[in-house]
Amino acid sequence: MISLWHAEHAQFAQLLNLLDREVNAFHEGAQPNYELMHDVVFYLKHYADCFHHPREDVAFQRIAAKEPSMRPKLARLLQEHRVIDAHGSELLERLSQVIADAMVPRGALESAAATYLVYYRHHLMAEERDILPRAQGLMTDADWEAVVNAVPAGGADPLFGPDPQERFKELRRQIAREAN
Repeated sequence: MISLWHAEHAQFAQLLNLLDREVNAFHEGAQPNYELMHDVVFYLKHYADCFHHPREDVAFQRIAAKEPSMRPKLARLLQEHRVIDAHGSELLERLSQVIADAMVPRGALESAAATYLVYYRHHLMAEERDILPRAQGLMTDADWEAVVNAVPAGGADPLFGPDPQERFKELRRQIAREAN
């Protein structure tokens, strides 16, 4: 699970970099790819928020029970999951409005994207630095089994998995282009 989390965090960071690049284009007056931005946030909302974060939530509870001194840090990270989810919903709504040609104030879109990016990046760094190394040393096989069972089976990754969903094919092509 630690290797999976590191890999997923790296993938999420890659997506956040794509989103950031498009937001910067928007900020500079260029035409960003709103559909690409929407796909990035949609993926993070519907995969990370539904599969990755619930597994982490269980791991955090297990770690807190084993090492009470980590409870404040873990509580903050659990709260950040909720904040990331809420700001992701707001950003996704703003992007949906833009794609539908609704009038969205420029500042509202920029603010939603900036808040989402800052929270998400900080969150990933904190987990990588503070939590994953401790989890590796504290978690037992039974703990990891509880983590795996925290989400229903069949939660295949719709973007990075072996059989990407059709809606993410362009996003996969963009990721592949940037990797080369």
